[in-house]
Amino acid sequence: THGDALNDGKTKEVPWVLELTPMPQSGSTLGDNGINPSEPMTLETVDRFAREIGFAGRYQLNFPQGETGVWTLTQDSMSYDANSPFIDRTVHIDQYSGKILADIRYDDYNAFGKFMAVSIALHMGTLGWWSVLANAVFCLAVIGICISGLVMWWKRRPSKVFVLAPPPKQPVWWTMAIPLLIIAALFPTALAAIVAIYLLDFLLVSRSQTLAKWFK
Repeated sequence: THGDALNDGKTKEVPWVLELTPMPQSGSTLGDNGINPSEPMTLETVDRFAREIGFAGRYQLNFPQGETGVWTLTQDSMSYDANSPFIDRTVHIDQYSGKILADIRYDDYNAFGKFMAVSIALHMGTLGWWSVLANAVFCLAVIGICISGLVMWWKRRPSKVFVLAPPPKQPVWWTMAIPLLIIAALFPTALAAIVAIYLLDFLLVSRSQTLAKWFK
């Protein structure tokens, strides 16, 4: 797969949507016209061809691995080659014939792949100063929520008491289940965290008077 062949150890450089996609193989008659087969397939030849087909600035060039390996040219925001995920591009070249076996761009991603490409770029702040500012504001907001929550708890507690009385019972807010289900579908680890917290509350906290006194 792309992930096995192109990711370097723990470093994730392959676009998320391509990680499990099988790599093409050299040695067939497939492919579109690429490098002139009369030219030697050297690093300089492949680099020159990359520039000719539109790879400007920084990009990644991967050598063929084994007899069926391919030359791979990649340029994407996940590797910090470019600021925008919309110019993501991965090109595979047959090491023998010089033909282009695959030319994958952002427009070729499926809907979820496009969503992840943009989300990762937003998360890493590579879309410009405004995305860095948005990340900073979000982080400060989380810190503010933590601090303000502690302040509100401190003001609400009775004097010389460090544990609040349990709030009156209220109906379950089932509407909140909808965004939770969406998050769980998109991020399985979030689902695991939700289930773990529920089990912790049901099996441990609710059965211990001491813990219930502190957490309920």
